[in-house]
Amino acid sequence: MSKKAIWTIIIIMTFSLIGVGVIQFFWIKWSVNLDEKNFNDKVLIALNNVKEKLRIDAEQTYYETKDNLTSKTGLQNIIIKDITAQARNQNHRLKELDYNSYFFNPSHMLEAIDKDKLDKYLRKELNNQGIDLRYEYGVYSNELKAYFIENGNYAATIGDTTKSSNVAAMNPLSKAEYKISLFTDEISEPGHLNLYFPSKTRFLWSSVIPILVSSILFTGLILFCFSYTVYVIFRQKKVSEMKTDFINNMTHEFKTPIATISLASDSVLSPSIIDNKTKVSRFIHIIKQENSRMLSQVEKVLQMAQIEKENLDLKFSQFNMHHLIEEAIINAELKIQSKGGTITANLDAKKPVIEADITHISSIINNLLDNAEKYTPDQPRIIISTKDVRGGFEFSIEDNGIGMSKDAIKSIFEKFYRVHTGNIHDVKGFGLGLSYVKAMVEAHYGKVSVRSELGKGSVFTVFLPEKKLIK
Repeated sequence: MSKKAIWTIIIIMTFSLIGVGVIQFFWIKWSVNLDEKNFNDKVLIALNNVKEKLRIDAEQTYYETKDNLTSKTGLQNIIIKDITAQARNQNHRLKELDYNSYFFNPSHMLEAIDKDKLDKYLRKELNNQGIDLRYEYGVYSNELKAYFIENGNYAATIGDTTKSSNVAAMNPLSKAEYKISLFTDEISEPGHLNLYFPSKTRFLWSSVIPILVSSILFTGLILFCFSYTVYVIFRQKKVSEMKTDFINNMTHEFKTPIATISLASDSVLSPSIIDNKTKVSRFIHIIKQENSRMLSQVEKVLQMAQIEKENLDLKFSQFNMHHLIEEAIINAELKIQSKGGTITANLDAKKPVIEADITHISSIINNLLDNAEKYTPDQPRIIISTKDVRGGFEFSIEDNGIGMSKDAIKSIFEKFYRVHTGNIHDVKGFGLGLSYVKAMVEAHYGKVSVRSELGKGSVFTVFLPEKKLIK
């Protein structure tokens, strides 16, 4: 699959996920708004019912008071005289006393509300509407400019009305969403009943919280699976490219010795050479060398196959790492010197004897030295150092080669991966060397690390435990 196709799929899937997320958000918000509208309708029905009951109570109280006062003319005369005196003091002419306007005054009716009955009405009506939620309420008087009933209690109004007004403005009930006027007539509006639900928002969202959590969870799972799929696609694409490079390299590596063997065989069979023992011996030696070279490459591939299957049969024995390193230096020295380079050994470890598989440890050292030489095009200066560390032995191989970028360091130990060498095209190999090194070091329960900088070389450090570990 091409990169363009992959990125097209990623963009489409990203927009699809965003679209699903937006739709879910608006659906949940619509659901909450619908629940809020239903809740508001129920509260308003309850408040209207309470208002009606308070009106009925006020009328009943008025007629009872009227009947009582009518039967007690003495008290009625006293009240009439009192009202007449008040009118005279205010320079008003009172020609006729309107009995109803005094006893059926909206302000008087508001202030005569029974707090216990109001509390009972509110609780009953809200329960009838299926609202079982904590609430706060208050009855506000426009004349007093204050709440004189709050949450089932009479509130005292002390001092001037300006201060009372300021206190009322700071009361949470002043911002209550639900408000209904009480005892309003054509002339005046004496006050209103306010109702406030502190936990209303939480209550409305609680009904959709399970859906919201499930939506987030499943969207997150889809996003994770999508991200992981994209990661796998890119990784597989990268592996596919590396395998293609590996096949090309392997074809090249095998083609050269096969061609050489074929040419040498034809030469040996030539009538002019077959009787010349010296030339025959030379060509047979070339055939043997090229055959060994192919066998070595095949062994690397087979070793990696065994490592993948975890079918390793390590043969542990005690040996001196310094002796092994010195042998590896002798083998690598000729190629390094042919480039005008040097190899230096700083063998400072005091305890160089370890227990490991000598064959594989030797291959690890040779692989690292071979890489140091291959990736240093001119006059390689290679330093191999050893030192004692807690629990084992550590050696490092430093070169002054082309170095690696941070991205290359992340992939350097992957199978088939090869560092890009820019304009250098003579670096051969399958990209299995460092993968083999890492696998073998970990098979010995050791660690391998690398420090590198482009243009300044690399340092590979290997830690090996002193004794065989069983896990």
